[in-house]
Amino acid sequence: MDLGIAGRSALIAASSAGLGYATAKALAEAGCKTVISGRDEERLHRAAEQIPDSIPVIADVSSVEGATQLVRHANDALGSNIDILVTNAGGPPTGTFQTTEVNQYLSALELNLMSVVAMCKEAVPEMQSHKWGRVLAITSISVRQPIPNIMLSNTARAGVTGFLKTMALEIASDGVTVNSIQPGFHATDRVREIYGEKNLKGLADAVPAKKIGSAEDFGKIAAFLCSEQAGYITGAAIPVAGGTYGGLQ
Repeated sequence: MDLGIAGRSALIAASSAGLGYATAKALAEAGCKTVISGRDEERLHRAAEQIPDSIPVIADVSSVEGATQLVRHANDALGSNIDILVTNAGGPPTGTFQTTEVNQYLSALELNLMSVVAMCKEAVPEMQSHKWGRVLAITSISVRQPIPNIMLSNTARAGVTGFLKTMALEIASDGVTVNSIQPGFHATDRVREIYGEKNLKGLADAVPAKKIGSAEDFGKIAAFLCSEQAGYITGAAIPVAGGTYGGLQ
């Protein structure tokens, strides 16, 4: 399917592995000129070798400054403004209400909320001026249905959803869509880190679809939300979780 975005420029944050990598690969296959990013230089360059014509940019989005600089460096590397921004970041440490210290919330909010705000503040005004743009945030199904033992992630990503929804309402008339995509349990290093390789079978059995999601399939859905055809979808938070979320809304 032609997504209508060939020739568009895309920045995908935290895309040297996992869902970010899969999204970057799908956008590249759709004809986008992509900038991928990550903290680990070796892993980032390995990823770039697998994504045709991608531009690797070393970046750490765990701070507002790092997130802002990523967008600026991406603009420089592309030689043009960003048409498609996919925000993403690693998850904060696991923990419960009881085990999580108050000061940990601040770093989690900077990583998973303020990094998104900073990237949008830097990239979106140019999209508005050109009357076309796509903002897509990779968040988590935990925004809809909190997952035990990831208190920090549940909290920060819920904040991101509120920010994105509000921004979507404000800039819809400028031709810029703003959505979030909510992964459930996918075959990524983060899921293995939290649950352990030996527990993935039990985790899959708890999903109505009875399987762990594919990062590649997730990337294709993310790419569609950045497409020309998805231009009338904005302000949405879309679960991609194999039926894990059981609510009506």
